[in-house]
Amino acid sequence: MNIAEDSYEKQATDGGVRHGAARSALGHHLPRPDRQTSFLDTLSSFTSSSSTSSVSGRHPRAASNSTVAAARVPKGCDIFQGEWVPDNGVPYYTNLSCPLIQEHQNCLKYGRPDLGFLRWRWRPAGCEMPRFDAAAFLDAFRDRSLAFVGDSLARNHMQSLMCLLTKVAYPKDISKTRNPEFRTMHYESHNFTLAIFWSPFLVKANQSSSGRRLWNLFLDEPDESWASGVAAFDYVVLSAANWFTRPSVFYQAGRVVACHYCLLPGVLDLTLRYSLRMAFRAALRALTKFNGTVVVRTLSPTSHFEGGGWDTGGDCRRTRPYETMMAGLDLDFHTAQVEEFERARKKAAAARLVLMDTTPAMLLRPDGYPSRYGHWPEEKVTLYNDCVHWCLPGPIDVWNEMLFQMLLTD
Repeated sequence: MNIAEDSYEKQATDGGVRHGAARSALGHHLPRPDRQTSFLDTLSSFTSSSSTSSVSGRHPRAASNSTVAAARVPKGCDIFQGEWVPDNGVPYYTNLSCPLIQEHQNCLKYGRPDLGFLRWRWRPAGCEMPRFDAAAFLDAFRDRSLAFVGDSLARNHMQSLMCLLTKVAYPKDISKTRNPEFRTMHYESHNFTLAIFWSPFLVKANQSSSGRRLWNLFLDEPDESWASGVAAFDYVVLSAANWFTRPSVFYQAGRVVACHYCLLPGVLDLTLRYSLRMAFRAALRALTKFNGTVVVRTLSPTSHFEGGGWDTGGDCRRTRPYETMMAGLDLDFHTAQVEEFERARKKAAAARLVLMDTTPAMLLRPDGYPSRYGHWPEEKVTLYNDCVHWCLPGPIDVWNEMLFQMLLTD
């Protein structure tokens, strides 16, 4: 069964949880609008003012040219293996301090009743993960640029980063298009640029307009919507997974070679595992000569729906981390991504390729999703329970703690 990631766009405790083994001040809500304001609406109205504007009476720290030292994990510490431990610290931001949250991930605004999911922090095995320091991040990436390439989880990742940075500065939208899937944001105080390139399959793809509306995936042709646009960036974060669950036909060298659940006579079903692997191979091949750093982020779990699939009433109502092992489609996708990363790293001519293995940590966080808290309860909308994207603030913020530590070595 495929996970309809785009359907959401269209319509404290004892001990730690280890991989392999009442409303408070956080509950503030923004004033309730008559309709859901889109991310682009909010962004446009907000960034029409100065990048150091205030939000809801809160002001970012004044920018400074002084150097801010970043805390680092000890050399040799594997930040991707560890456990979630209780943490009574306040979140980095809320929906009041960050106006850049996608509506359907704005869990605090839409009344998620439990806040326990915000009371955990990731602790790598053998060391402590420094808290994200927005001032140190912007100082480290002064005069640099970072592009996210992928699906709406890549956007989720970028919006988490922008929210984390609101302690220091707010960005200005300098996009050359009104398409919300392709945004470019600039932090004028530090000359730091962020961008998102929408490419859910990473390769050239289009959807048939008739019949079962199969997707046509050209598995040896990187998607030009990002491939031609990232050359000017210093860093690229590449990710994809969820869209490969859709029924699709595979093309290589311009001809049909196989499919996933296409039900076409005479066409071999090689499944979504083949298409994901080949798409990553093509995308990484295109980036081997990239003159910068390529970060390959492994998949966000596809397995947290319980009680049914995404379209049969499945939900994610847990309120704390749990223990589990990687298995099924998550394991298959993860294996393919890691193997294709290693294959590309050995062949990289100029690019520095690094693996951002977020999957083990996120497997343990079935409590971090919006579920039904991405809209008002009485709204006349047809939406599935969202167990794909992550609440902001929420567990996804650790991705940027990890990303910062990885890129500090540059």
